[in-house]
Amino acid sequence: MAVCPLEFRYGRDLMKGIFSEEHRLQCILDVEARLAEAQAEVGNISKEHAKLIRQASNTKIVSIARVNEIDREINHEITAVIRVLGEQSGEGGKYVHLGVTSNDILDTCAAMQIRDALKVIEGDLIALRSALAEQAGRHRQTLMIGRTHGQFALPITFGLKMAIYSLEVHRHLERLDQLRPRICVGKMSGAVGTSAGLGSKAMEIQKLVMKGLDLGIEEGPSQIVARDRYVELFSVLCNIATSVEKIATEVRNLQRSEIGEVSEAFDSKKQVGSSTMAHKRNPILAENVCGLARVVRANMIPAFESAILWHERDLTNSSAERFTVPHTFIILDDILVKIERIIRNLIVNGERMRQNLEMAGQRIMAEPVIMRLVDKGLGRQEAHERVRICSMRLDDGKTDDFREALKADEKIGKLLCDEDLDKCFCLEEYLGSTQETIDNILAKYR
Repeated sequence: MAVCPLEFRYGRDLMKGIFSEEHRLQCILDVEARLAEAQAEVGNISKEHAKLIRQASNTKIVSIARVNEIDREINHEITAVIRVLGEQSGEGGKYVHLGVTSNDILDTCAAMQIRDALKVIEGDLIALRSALAEQAGRHRQTLMIGRTHGQFALPITFGLKMAIYSLEVHRHLERLDQLRPRICVGKMSGAVGTSAGLGSKAMEIQKLVMKGLDLGIEEGPSQIVARDRYVELFSVLCNIATSVEKIATEVRNLQRSEIGEVSEAFDSKKQVGSSTMAHKRNPILAENVCGLARVVRANMIPAFESAILWHERDLTNSSAERFTVPHTFIILDDILVKIERIIRNLIVNGERMRQNLEMAGQRIMAEPVIMRLVDKGLGRQEAHERVRICSMRLDDGKTDDFREALKADEKIGKLLCDEDLDKCFCLEEYLGSTQETIDNILAKYR
């Protein structure tokens, strides 16, 4: 009976496959096989014995059912794998798992899964960056009102908003590149990290195993790979989830009925917005993304807690990580694919953006008025205060015309003519370095 929504509602098969029970067992077997081969390469066991272990290191031979059967009897997962692999390796069986401990296998297996999962996340981020960049280019000159504190501020372009988001995604890609060497590491250092069980050639064996598995090496192991590495990993994954939620939240806000500047794509022939309000076109996918992003970030807490272990190791991290590692990757992949779809198919209402700009009125151009007054010789502080008072008169109901309020001020009226005010109120003329900023951002990855 399925209980977890990842089993029947969320997540892609691609990422789920990486963390599936069968694939995890195959990774464990690959680590054991590579260890045997490394032992043979340094002369600790024969190459024939290593070959027998390699041939048996397959989930068709070492079955999940058999491993689980033994695990239920002895209550030790890795020993169960060792026994089944030993049974199937003939004479090679007596050399399975030679000189190492459980976490040499489990942590190295986890590094393989994390490495492959990060490749999927990288692809997701590249696709999202592309979708955002496409919107940035398409709407580089689409005027809209910029908002601060939820209030009308100054004009911007929708393209600038999208370009800024794309740069944030680009930084996440840089972070993935930077963390991989620290995260994708395994170990072959045995109990308490001394490598004593591997003998005099322990360091060479570890190097050969990790090279064969395309992993880095934990240079300072205890009995486990240090969990500060996992803390860094989760920090970056949660950071990505936060960016995804931020973008989705912007879509949700701009889709509000009273704003109406963008909206999710909606299949009006089939899609249902509400079970009772038949007119609804809700930002359902963006809301879904926001909710799942919070689950990702919630896994940051057990990641921190799992780094605090007794002495050279305990098991408090193990049970938590069986949830947090696969769930975080599966959910993050899910929401990255969804936000890319949202952005790629986003409906942008440029006309509504223009209407909202007009509704904001001329006083959103208070700053260019101040700058013009400074050009005319008025001090910046005095210019700010006079323009502020003129703006407040609209709120007080003393006037509904910002331009006339400015002209009525004794100093402003003398310093600024109608032509000056026309220039101040030209929205298109007060976009500063917007186009250059968009070009500079897109040039980073085009």
